Amino acid sequence: MNVDFIFKIAAIGIVVAVLNQLLQRSGREEQAMLVTLAGVVIVLLMVVNLISDFFGVIRELFSL
Repeated sequence: MNVDFIFKIAAIGIVVAVLNQLLQRSGREEQAMLVTLAGVVIVLLMVVNLISDFFGVIRELFSL
């Protein structure tokens, strides 16, 4: 696993947390929730792509 991937996830988490706090303090709770949801979806898509690559390597390793 590449360390850059972990840093990308951490950067997305920090950006989402800052935007969430800014939006909540300005009274836009709905938009803050949507920003958080978008961050979670982006990270999940990144992880799904990594898992897909992993299964591709396993398939290639066992010649399936």
